[in-house]
Amino acid sequence: MSRFIPTRNLLATAAIAFLLSACSLAPAEQRPGIDIPASYRQSGAPSGVTPAEEPGRWKPAEPADHQAPSPWWGVFGDPVLVQLEEEALQANPDVAIAMARLKQARALTSRSESERFPEIDAGFGPTRQRGTGAAAAAGRGDGSPGSTQTLWRAQASVAYEVDVFGRVASGIAAARADEARQRALAHQMLLLVQAEVAGTYFGLRQLEGELRLLADTVALREDAAALLERQLGAGAVARHVVDQARTELFTARAEHLAVAQQHAQASHALAILLGKAPASFSLAAKPLEATVVQLPPGLPSALLERRPDIAAAERAMAAENARIGVAKAAYFPSLALTGSLGYESAALGNLGNWTQRTFLLGPLAGTMLSLPLFDGGRREAELDRARGAYEESVAQYRKTVLQAFREVEDALVAMRTLDARIAQQREADASAARVARSARARFDEGDTDYLAVVDAQRTRLRNRQSLIQSEGARARASVDLVRALGGGWEATGSAAHVRSTPSSS
Repeated sequence: MSRFIPTRNLLATAAIAFLLSACSLAPAEQRPGIDIPASYRQSGAPSGVTPAEEPGRWKPAEPADHQAPSPWWGVFGDPVLVQLEEEALQANPDVAIAMARLKQARALTSRSESERFPEIDAGFGPTRQRGTGAAAAAGRGDGSPGSTQTLWRAQASVAYEVDVFGRVASGIAAARADEARQRALAHQMLLLVQAEVAGTYFGLRQLEGELRLLADTVALREDAAALLERQLGAGAVARHVVDQARTELFTARAEHLAVAQQHAQASHALAILLGKAPASFSLAAKPLEATVVQLPPGLPSALLERRPDIAAAERAMAAENARIGVAKAAYFPSLALTGSLGYESAALGNLGNWTQRTFLLGPLAGTMLSLPLFDGGRREAELDRARGAYEESVAQYRKTVLQAFREVEDALVAMRTLDARIAQQREADASAARVARSARARFDEGDTDYLAVVDAQRTRLRNRQSLIQSEGARARASVDLVRALGGGWEATGSAAHVRSTPSSS
């Protein structure tokens, strides 16, 4: 049995359609205009460091999201931090989630790209059908009995949609942009985890410094209370002096316990960032050392290249722009080419005979070229939705860029003001230490009461504690600036410099 549909016109149509398949109805992508300042308002001129770009040079937004974030934490010169960052990149659950999402996006891109190729299937099996009397034989009436027939088929079928108006091409472009967006989001998650590890680590070290300070304070309070207890027994001091000393002792102990709780919670948070249970994580105590790292912010235009979230927002615009092309293609005809080739026989034993070969070119049912005429406004609604989604992505892109500028400015002003605060607090700590020594000496000589000693010691404790907290905040502000600038820092000698990163659109 052989069925044949003339193919000359079919092949000519297919050839023309193939030549037209490169067409795309997606509008030309236009990135929104954003007022980019020439420099950051809060940027200073740190000595020993220079930006990697020429001042006043403007660059368009070309995200370099193909590169993984650099090991910027090396600028702090802390080997423990380096080890923790490496552990987090290997075991952090959020990093694993981001990588899994990127894997899914790559699979979706491959699935979209597969639509460029024909679909080929093969099958084997019987069909049993009963025809009407009118179809059974010529000249027999409708009332004639029908016939039942079993047919065995072994055949391969091919189906292919010619992408005349770019529906498939626009879908592939959208999938590739989605994949690039997920890659940028994965880099953003890496950067966030790295910054969170560094910030939590510096917070933990700050609390260790406070614990050491408060432990020393408790020890001094205990010695003072014991000394005054002995002096009370000898009648050298009044009872209220001892009570005041014991009050300061209990207050110092309570504050030490409160900071110990904060330290334990910070340790638990760091353990989770490293992908470990809190019970299995411990870190040798090492109070925070003063951080003097200075990071040049570069130019605002470079922020559009370094920030992974800006790259993700830009890729989201590209994806939604391509989906407008998919929605527009629904207004135009679709061309589907189908065919089958194989064997068909009423007897299974004759299925392999050459005379039983059969083939079909063209659709088995329906039409090869279909033109949509009326759908109640479904295509128009889908096109409006696609345009609305694109406008949303444009607004989200602008919001992301503006938020990035704000975060950089916030980090810059934090570093600048913290540097000034730390300098003032160091002077205050030195003055408070002199006052405390003088008050103690005068009390020992009987020139003043113990309340003056208590006030002087309390003032010194608060100054020293504020200094430790400010130094911890300064270290975390450095981390915030690196995160706000999108990473890309590396150590060069004693200063930090921007790593030159090639851009790619």
